[in-house]
Amino acid sequence: MKSVNSKELLDQLESRVESHLGEATRSFQNLSEEVLLQPATNGGWSIAQCLEHLNRYGSYYLPEIKKGMAKGVGPSEKFKSSWLGSYFTKMMSPDTGKRKITTFKDYSPQPGLDAHVVIAEFISQQETFLEYLRAARSKDLGKIRIAISISRWIKLKLGDTFQFLIAHNERHIRQAKRNLPSDLF
Repeated sequence: MKSVNSKELLDQLESRVESHLGEATRSFQNLSEEVLLQPATNGGWSIAQCLEHLNRYGSYYLPEIKKGMAKGVGPSEKFKSSWLGSYFTKMMSPDTGKRKITTFKDYSPQPGLDAHVVIAEFISQQETFLEYLRAARSKDLGKIRIAISISRWIKLKLGDTFQFLIAHNERHIRQAKRNLPSDLF
């Protein structure tokens, strides 16, 4: 794993989160409850379930990131991913992690959600995520450690946590987009 420029990495990550935020407002925000709750044709999650799954991860990680950044040290010009951070990010990325991943029960949304509340929460969380990415410019992405959701004793570097979460968001936003009715295009 090679070192990357921290500012350039944060620029790329911020751009991706802005894209996710734009996708949510453009593609999902104004859809009917019926469309948002329609299960996928393959029996998979509805659009609302995809985004609720991301909200549940955001509800865990965003406070952890805030807490970690509150006691973090000043910026570093370079960031180098750990092998574990790289592994998790590649596994979760829709471009490199092709195998199906089983969701933990606490993060698996049930049908019958209040779809518009789910969308609003997703948008709010993405706005918070952008704030944290911007604030991270004054932090060392390699020194701050964030406990992962499945095991509090395993911690990832802040930069790896950002990359993993954004890859995870991308994976499920693409999944949600596959549920959009073809007549909306």
